[in-house]
Amino acid sequence: MASLITDDFLLSTGASRRLYHDCAMGLPIVDYHGHLSPRDLAAHRRFDNLAELWLEGDHYKWRAMRAAGVPETHCTGAADPYDKFVAFARTVPQTLRNPLYHWTHLELVRGFGIDLPLNRDTAKEVWDTANDKLQAMDARTLLDRFGVALVGTTDDPADGLEHHRLLTTAPGMLPDTAVVPTYRPDAALRVDDPTAMRAYLDRLAVANDSDCSNYLGYVEALKGRHGAFEALGCRSSDHGMTVMPDVAPLDDAGAGRVFNRLCDGARPTAEEAARLTTTMMLTFGRWAHEAGWAQQLHLGALRNVHPRAMQTLGPDTGFDAISDDRQAPGLVRYLAALADAGTLPKTVLYNLNPADNYLFMSIAQSFQGGHDAPPVPGKMQLGAGWWHLDQIEGMTWQLNAVSNLGLLPRFIGMLTDSRSFLSFARHEYFRRLLCDLLGREVEAGLLPADWDLLGELVRDICYRNTVRYFGFQLKGRWAEWS
Repeated sequence: MASLITDDFLLSTGASRRLYHDCAMGLPIVDYHGHLSPRDLAAHRRFDNLAELWLEGDHYKWRAMRAAGVPETHCTGAADPYDKFVAFARTVPQTLRNPLYHWTHLELVRGFGIDLPLNRDTAKEVWDTANDKLQAMDARTLLDRFGVALVGTTDDPADGLEHHRLLTTAPGMLPDTAVVPTYRPDAALRVDDPTAMRAYLDRLAVANDSDCSNYLGYVEALKGRHGAFEALGCRSSDHGMTVMPDVAPLDDAGAGRVFNRLCDGARPTAEEAARLTTTMMLTFGRWAHEAGWAQQLHLGALRNVHPRAMQTLGPDTGFDAISDDRQAPGLVRYLAALADAGTLPKTVLYNLNPADNYLFMSIAQSFQGGHDAPPVPGKMQLGAGWWHLDQIEGMTWQLNAVSNLGLLPRFIGMLTDSRSFLSFARHEYFRRLLCDLLGREVEAGLLPADWDLLGELVRDICYRNTVRYFGFQLKGRWAEWS
């Protein structure tokens, strides 16, 4: 069988190939949003086998395996690692035209140099070859293999950040890869669940060594953790919400009354919960602005839609869908409130419903930084195709929306949003797609064959815009790229 992952994979024209090979290939990866474990990074984790590296925590694969009839024991359960891997290998041929088919083979080639179609007949050879190579690999090896200059992790304000401190201060820690935390206070907004909130307040009080028994103390503790994150290189907050509430915020007295009842075990009304959420989101936005951070808003995910699966397996196990909530009213109200107060930070908007691409981009363009002093180029971003949309069609739709309503040369590019050390191959996937899109339009006469202009565009989107936008400081062999 002919190789799938050739040098010209996804590159359909001569112009596409020129742009990728001359401009995109070999650029360092700045993965500003992902879910790798800081503990694994600090420990230079070694993986016992390919199933542990590849299937652990990967809900994309679990969803495909379930659709193929694989029992849960071989997805999230306690089946033997080899049996889990074989179950995935038997699933892969059924993923034709699903991005998993491309990702799987790209990761095998880039991670292990294995250029074989994965199926039930090749499973044993792939397993043995990859596991043999894994003996000489750890987390650091894998980061170096993919040319990863920066990893942005996703961290709760109540996290102790001890692994980030170790990565920052201990000698010999990832000499060529910067690791920065991202402030993700979703649990701090569980204001509709008194039991969860009380447990969270206990964790937050320990992390900040402060009293969280009243509203002002709670806010001060979250602010204290904001400063602790910044000291370790954090340049962004991140917020996952189904929809931004379209309600007015509360004043301190009103927020205090709702918070006190919540701490007493009383569930707020839906309106009270929404208004307290809005109050806190405006506070987080102001803090990001003060610190010069960006804020990332992930909107449109309908999470944990299968109650029984949530009860037995917990969250983040592959039972999430696209929401069709109305996004515009609450989002516009939120951004306008910050802009009117002069505290709107750099903002990345991610939509999960593809029907919202143009809606989100038109909103982003309405809040660009011409009123800022000095102006911030590309201040408002439509984020890369996210979750169910990080595939050829979804990424193309996103690029088209950015191009048609905004300025493509200001786009900050791709991310993994992943828990896998092999998923950095998605950056190559995106870069090839971007170069093919541009190359096809060059050959169709829609873009000029100006290789200097197009080359700068590709380099900016694939790497430089990200570093500039967030203000990251790289290190080791990548330091000169900062």
